[in-house]
Amino acid sequence: MSMRLGAIGAAFALALSALSAAGPASGYTVYVSNEKGNSLTVIDSETLQVLETIIVGERPRGIILTHDDKHVLICASDSNTVQVLDVATHEIVGNLPSGPDPELLNIHPSGSPVYIANEDDDQLTVVDLDTEKMIAEVAVGVEPEGVGVSPDGKTVVVTSETTNMAHFIDTESFEITDNVLVGSRPRFAEFTADGSQLWVTSEVSGTLSVIDAKTKEIIKTIGFDVPGVQPDYVQPVGVRVSADGSKAFVALGPANRVAVIDAKTFEVIDYLLVGKRVWQLAFTPDQKLLFATNGNSNDVSVIDVDSLKVIKSIPTGTAPWGVAITRN
Repeated sequence: MSMRLGAIGAAFALALSALSAAGPASGYTVYVSNEKGNSLTVIDSETLQVLETIIVGERPRGIILTHDDKHVLICASDSNTVQVLDVATHEIVGNLPSGPDPELLNIHPSGSPVYIANEDDDQLTVVDLDTEKMIAEVAVGVEPEGVGVSPDGKTVVVTSETTNMAHFIDTESFEITDNVLVGSRPRFAEFTADGSQLWVTSEVSGTLSVIDAKTKEIIKTIGFDVPGVQPDYVQPVGVRVSADGSKAFVALGPANRVAVIDAKTFEVIDYLLVGKRVWQLAFTPDQKLLFATNGNSNDVSVIDVDSLKVIKSIPTGTAPWGVAITRN
């Protein structure tokens, strides 16, 4: 009997030792904005379980974490404000002077300012995050939405849905330096990690434009042909390019697919079936997982980046739109 107990104790000690060697959990916190639910769904990236639902302002869409991971900035579009959520308490602790109908936003690599696209008044609002004061308003094309910031922080790009342009803006002078005509209804702008390219999705034309960030020339227009899906259902919205520049992922809206692109050859290599009306995308910081928001099926799809497999669907609030993930 004592020998048996000793063996069990040894096994238990071995298990504890293995757990200790494995180190602490490496999960991230995922925040999903629910456009029609007026809420955020909070998800643990390790367990893939919903942790909490937080009530926020009206029609939350674009969201982003500040670089110190202390606050989530929320475009509460119908409340005409950008709300500031404290990550530690999950309480709204402030509002930024965003201008009317903020839709998407992005942050300078230094951590401030924040750039906010105001869809209704055709402007980009620039706000200092330290003082919470507006420092500039830049007139752009009609219905601005996508906001991309170059890795060196020298350029911010705004896409205007009705003007069909990507506007390149100098972050020092706040002057537009270039206007690039892209496909119909551009929705999102993403710089590659090395800053050499800008990827812009165009919803109505069903295409993606790859722009040379130096020459401002379109070097490739990528189309999508999803087997069994009507062409007018293919509506590219969110796009993310991997940090190593090897792959890009594009949310194709009502096509209910995420396209996988070889970012070197610009060839589409796969279409991953996800939920209904896939909208926005976000990598975990280690880029092992990609979260995709599905607005009409009220869930997010979790994609394993290495295997290119959808590994789970997680229910959210009504009409999930934006997604942001902590860095630690």
